[in-house]
Amino acid sequence: MEYTVQKLGKMAGVSTRTLRYYDEIGILKPARINSSGYRIYGRNEVDRLQQILFYKELGVSLEGIREIITAPTFDRLKALRQHHLRLLEKKAKIDTLLVNVSKTIATAEGRISMSDKEKFEGFKQKLIEDNEAEYGKEARERYGNDAVEKSNRIFKNMSREEYDRMVDLEKQVKLTLAEAYKAGNPAGHLAQKAADLHKQWLTICWGHYDKEAHAGLAQMYVDDKRFTAYYDQEQPGTAEFLRDAVFIYTGEKE
Repeated sequence: MEYTVQKLGKMAGVSTRTLRYYDEIGILKPARINSSGYRIYGRNEVDRLQQILFYKELGVSLEGIREIITAPTFDRLKALRQHHLRLLEKKAKIDTLLVNVSKTIATAEGRISMSDKEKFEGFKQKLIEDNEAEYGKEARERYGNDAVEKSNRIFKNMSREEYDRMVDLEKQVKLTLAEAYKAGNPAGHLAQKAADLHKQWLTICWGHYDKEAHAGLAQMYVDDKRFTAYYDQEQPGTAEFLRDAVFIYTGEKE
């Protein structure tokens, strides 16, 4: 079956302007242009639009989508299977939060009691899963499965006080690091204070402290653009500055 741009847009729930834009940037070309000058889309284009919308749902940028689906090695069936797994993961996160909300409602109505720890289980699980999706592969390769699983268990079992302390330390690290960066000396008092705060934060996250791992993580902040972007969002170069401060603090690198 074939569709005009209006009919395809209505069926898919996207605007005709969006479909025209997809044509312009090369991620969804019409099958043909008819004698009246209308864009005509067939089954292949419908399948591709579905693929685009799947990727958008998973938070992939249009540029990222273009690179993926126009690659010569693109495998639609493989991509669909990956979408299926990711959507199941997303569903699991939502289900966890739904259970948490239901228990909170029941507690408010006096039907059950809920510990402070339980109140945050859904959020903690979501943070673990988000972190796993974003950084899990690198973390497991660098530190091993046992270390990552131990860290996840520690995080899930944190008390409210421990969790609040961890969040507060993260804020202190960034504030102190920002001031230290202005001073420009990674060996200075403020920079070394930032490195020590970072150590305290890691100790809570990991359940232990290892100065070699601390130095390795600081290097990863520079090597991995995702970490670099987090630390450099206010002051470019901050990730490298923290790395240098941690190297001095731990004495692990020259």
